[in-house]
Amino acid sequence: MTNKNSRIPLYVQVEDTLLARITSGELPPGSQLPTEEELIKEFDVSRTTIRKTIQSLLQQGLVEIRRGKGTFVTLPKITQELTELTGFVEDMQVQGRTPTAKVLGRQIVAANDVVARQLIVPEGTPVVQIYRVRLADNIPVSFDETYLPRELGEKILAENLETDPIFTLLEQKYETPLIEAKYQMEAVAASPVVAEALEIEVGSPIFLIERTSYTEGNRPVDYEKLHYRGDQIRFVTQLARRSTKKAQEHNA
Repeated sequence: MTNKNSRIPLYVQVEDTLLARITSGELPPGSQLPTEEELIKEFDVSRTTIRKTIQSLLQQGLVEIRRGKGTFVTLPKITQELTELTGFVEDMQVQGRTPTAKVLGRQIVAANDVVARQLIVPEGTPVVQIYRVRLADNIPVSFDETYLPRELGEKILAENLETDPIFTLLEQKYETPLIEAKYQMEAVAASPVVAEALEIEVGSPIFLIERTSYTEGNRPVDYEKLHYRGDQIRFVTQLARRSTKKAQEHNA
């Protein structure tokens, strides 16, 4: 119940109570908040007050709305270091998260100009395309669009990609060591397709990473467009300062 005679706004009173439940562990990370109807009944306030409370918690990053499911207490953001070439499963295991995957599509398509350039094949060459949602503790984190050369990709298509990571299959089963990768990252708004896959609103901020992985002989074998939820992950790296002498030589 709220104190309607108090000078403290009703939505703040409700917010303070929910905050106390979150910080005490009564509502642990990943747990679902009561529904609007339940909160209205418990606190004896209007729907507008409850929605204002939820909006405040959303802005603080303490809760998230999962479309069609409800409002949930957020988990701490995943912190991923960009210091070496790793796959999603490896990254999540380091974080103590349980990684899973859902395959949304797999097919052979004609390489467009971007895919052809990244895999160094003529435009229109048949390549394998795979769409997956990657989850951490059952929360969608990344929507992956993967392209592989056809000969290698058809082998991958025969595997169970909901349990077997592509990186692991390439290296351990198909003797294709991954030596290095080229990354490009930018902030974009979630398209309808990506938003649906990640269970977020259209236009939500996401990280788009384009990654081309190379095997021996500098041969590209995997081109990916990785769409990461902005509210679930942060990327960190450590950079060395270029020496003054090298900087002068560079600018000469």
